[in-house]
Amino acid sequence: MSRKLRPATQLVRGGLNRSNHGETAEAMFLTSGFVYDSAEQAEATFKNEIQHYQYSRFANPTTTMLEDRLCAIEGEGAEACRLMATGMAAVHSALLSHLKTGDRLVASRALFGSCHWIVSTLLPRYGIIAEFVDGTDLAQWREALSRPATMVLLETPSNPMLDLVDVVAVSKLAHAAGALVVVDNVFATPLLQKPFEQGADVVVYSCTKHMDGQGRVLGGAVLGRKKWVEEVLMPFIRNTGPAMSPFNAWVILKGLETLKLRVDQMCRNAAAVADFLSERAEIARVLYPFRADHPQHALAVQQMSGGGTLVTFDIRGGKAECFRFMNALRIVDISNNLGDSKSLATHPATTTHMRIGEAERTKLGITDGTVRLSVGLEDVADLIEDLADALDAVATSTARAAE
Repeated sequence: MSRKLRPATQLVRGGLNRSNHGETAEAMFLTSGFVYDSAEQAEATFKNEIQHYQYSRFANPTTTMLEDRLCAIEGEGAEACRLMATGMAAVHSALLSHLKTGDRLVASRALFGSCHWIVSTLLPRYGIIAEFVDGTDLAQWREALSRPATMVLLETPSNPMLDLVDVVAVSKLAHAAGALVVVDNVFATPLLQKPFEQGADVVVYSCTKHMDGQGRVLGGAVLGRKKWVEEVLMPFIRNTGPAMSPFNAWVILKGLETLKLRVDQMCRNAAAVADFLSERAEIARVLYPFRADHPQHALAVQQMSGGGTLVTFDIRGGKAECFRFMNALRIVDISNNLGDSKSLATHPATTTHMRIGEAERTKLGITDGTVRLSVGLEDVADLIEDLADALDAVATSTARAAE
């Protein structure tokens, strides 16, 4: 078909490759290896003279379908994709496949805890120079990229404070410094933000989040230009083995079919929840990119098509009142996952960002009262009632303490 298909159609049909059996659903090829018609065919396969599946650590018909579908929905710039066992394997592979001793990486300070550890702790062990900047401050990016760099890493919106990075401006600075730009786009999903169109060179995802969307399997993906994926990324993952299982790829393929429906509704729910929370006296601040009071609202509207499914807020009174609030929730679950059809709340200071230390959390704006809420598909009225009941528990406790 010569006509360009729209995202919702690509999410259902992109990359579909039926076997000779003509199955409706994507086939699941649960096989570790593949056979050859002859020894000559095997030799030609390993010499890259012909295309033939070799080993599921390298490629598999089911994982290929998911890779092709992710390229289709990501759009122009996503010429190739490789799948990983987890989102962190995707980040790790994107960085370590490209960097070597003596190279310099500049990263936004506002990163997921494990990503922060890779930059602050792992890379320096290999003699890679790693420098953090405040991702919201273009002056800091300009200073850091005024001298040569090899790679830039950022996530926008960030985990958990929903800080935004101007991808267009940072990409221009990075390219002038000779750096490859890697964007973690997991919070926005490929539906709400298109980093390749904004100048990024590589986009990474945790498919565990919105793409699966129902808390079932782990997975990660790295997308980029074909030459970089084949010549830089593929040798690394081929020989280090962070492969996604065909079963997980099949589950995520089925999850993608409803991604747009889920993300659209979750965004509507998140916006309503953010508005509700902003009116409660127990809440010190609410962060949601598409609210006018978000510090970077103008940038959010400029580079995103929706506000996302996450709301971050601070409970007055610190950790004790924050825990009281979370323990009083009856519909929203306490969990460090996100992007799920079920609403999930976590306390970043004691979970996802615990190990980066208090000083670094302070720089990121994460307090003992901060809650990250991943808004799901429940009826938003039920969610608001649940949040209201939990906040009432905080208010009652505060009133008793004041007596």
